[in-house]
Amino acid sequence: MFYNLIKKTEFDKVKSFNGNWSTRMQLFADMCRYNTLVAVKKAGSGHLGSSLSAMDIITYLYLNEMNVFDTGFNSPDRDIYFSSKGHDVPGLYSLFYALGIISEEKLLMLRRLHGLDGHPEVRQPGIEASTGSLGMGISKAKGFAWAKNYNNNQGNVYVLTGDGEFQEGQIWESLQVTAHQKVNNLTAIMDHNKYQTDMLVAEVNNIEDVVEKVKAFGWYVVRINGHDYDILKKTFSDLKKITDKPKMIIADTIKGRGVSFMEKPLTETFQGKTLYKWHSGAPDDESYENGLAELTEVINKLSEKLGVGKIQIPVNKAEGKTITKIDKEFVTEAYGDALVEIAKTNKKLVVLDGDLSADCKLRKFEKAYPERFIENGIAEQDMVSTAGGLARMGLIPVVNTFAGFLTARANEQIYNNAGEQTKIIYTCHFSGMIPAGPGKSHQSLRDISLLGALPNITIIQPCNAEETKWATEYCVNEAKENCVLRLVIGPSPEKIQLPGDYKLKIGTGVKLTEGSDAILFGYGPVMLHEALTAAAYLKKINFGLQVINLPWLNKIDSDWLKAIIKDQKRIFVLEDHSAIGGLADRLLNESVSNGLICGKEFTNLGIKEYPECGTPLEVLEYHKLDGKSLAQRISGITDFETSNIINQKYTEEAPQ
Repeated sequence: MFYNLIKKTEFDKVKSFNGNWSTRMQLFADMCRYNTLVAVKKAGSGHLGSSLSAMDIITYLYLNEMNVFDTGFNSPDRDIYFSSKGHDVPGLYSLFYALGIISEEKLLMLRRLHGLDGHPEVRQPGIEASTGSLGMGISKAKGFAWAKNYNNNQGNVYVLTGDGEFQEGQIWESLQVTAHQKVNNLTAIMDHNKYQTDMLVAEVNNIEDVVEKVKAFGWYVVRINGHDYDILKKTFSDLKKITDKPKMIIADTIKGRGVSFMEKPLTETFQGKTLYKWHSGAPDDESYENGLAELTEVINKLSEKLGVGKIQIPVNKAEGKTITKIDKEFVTEAYGDALVEIAKTNKKLVVLDGDLSADCKLRKFEKAYPERFIENGIAEQDMVSTAGGLARMGLIPVVNTFAGFLTARANEQIYNNAGEQTKIIYTCHFSGMIPAGPGKSHQSLRDISLLGALPNITIIQPCNAEETKWATEYCVNEAKENCVLRLVIGPSPEKIQLPGDYKLKIGTGVKLTEGSDAILFGYGPVMLHEALTAAAYLKKINFGLQVINLPWLNKIDSDWLKAIIKDQKRIFVLEDHSAIGGLADRLLNESVSNGLICGKEFTNLGIKEYPECGTPLEVLEYHKLDGKSLAQRISGITDFETSNIINQKYTEEAPQ
């Protein structure tokens, strides 16, 4: 399949043409929409809905308001724009290409190693702030704007937020203090496209009447049509006269704007709620071709109306790749099924969600037990403290969201709950490094360390569907203290095969391979797959690597550990986590405390830097955590015959 962009020269032609102003803006934006669709399709993942809804706003800003092309991006007097939600960055990248800020090659490397990150990162040209974890943008914009005032610098600060993002508590903190501190050289713009993830904001956690609410915090607020260029022009002109308050524009937009079928939700509903399909993920081949065809028709009509001459639009045709089926599974599916089964007999079980019900595979539970399902929206701290109240009343709350958001943002609330000696289960979805396309805001490599210091918490990461069901049942029905279930959100690269007689037992693991030259402890389907691949490489050189699945990340049975490492001289621990505070530290401490480490070599194979963005295999290879690299690191041999080793490829069939 070939991926061809509308060339920058075509954008230059439109930009410099002196025809009707608003038609020129619309044409430029729709050409960017075309390239956004191409870039996301090539990446295999990304956020189209938000990219398309925000496109008219950012096109207007950069072509009419922003002074960065006069001052330069490093000038302290520059205007500053960034997106707080970050989902819309594929569209921003497309605009940056059209304006000459990034290259064609870069745009076509969206979500690839050494390409463009899946959420904004300041290492990319033109990006002013790293975002992706919601709620921080207005606070950060206030910092930019305050510094401009302090340094007597010129330039305005603009920040784009999502509407679902207004469920985050930090947003309301920032609104209050910005007005109180009289940081008036700041304009916030809400891309109010009405949908968050796959449901209406109004049905998840309603933020209306947002105009009156923000006004009450001391802001000057206007509500406009975010796709009308004449209205945008008048609005920004009027706001220049407001100098005594921070400003906010509530821009009513349409998610998926510019592609008719992406502008509409699915016809199906869930629990009477409307579902939206195009929040994240690459379009299928048919939708891709139909979307490009529709944009091509619009671009042709607008260019004719403008009189600029025909825009050269490249041919992009899906070729319908044949996909080889590989035996894979989602551990999250098993988790969701287990909750439904447990709920049949345990009436105390209550499930809480942070706007990720579909991603976390909770829809079956939501449908089966709506009275025991609490949709909290994008508000992790509130959700965790709610769980604390439920637990104090004798219920068993199970809290669900992405690990990177839950364990960091709500860490203090988790600590407070734990001190009350109740039991809460925290399910950390999207744990670890893979999928890596969304970038480091979503890759959770510090959650074990953030929670492991609590004295009354058990952290478990299962390796396959069967172990996931056992672990879920243990946490809900057997455990006496708080539990953390650490789950990989994407499809497992393979089904990890456990011995037939294996049972989940606190603090113990199980051998997956035999070997006396070295032992490697691992957990979770991603890293155990790489460990097994490494063992297969090493077997070819008669090096026996014993691979151990150890799902208990902070509970180690000393007698079991002594027996399993007794005859081993070289110990390796493969982390899907930072090298600090993970399983390796626990094993080392346990070994030292019990005199088990003498005469043995101990190696921690954890991450010591920020995780990279890219495809799963690209990123694993970059960090030398893929099977072949592990075999090389363990054996010291770099030249392996690879013809008989199969390292199954990962897919990006996961939330973004």
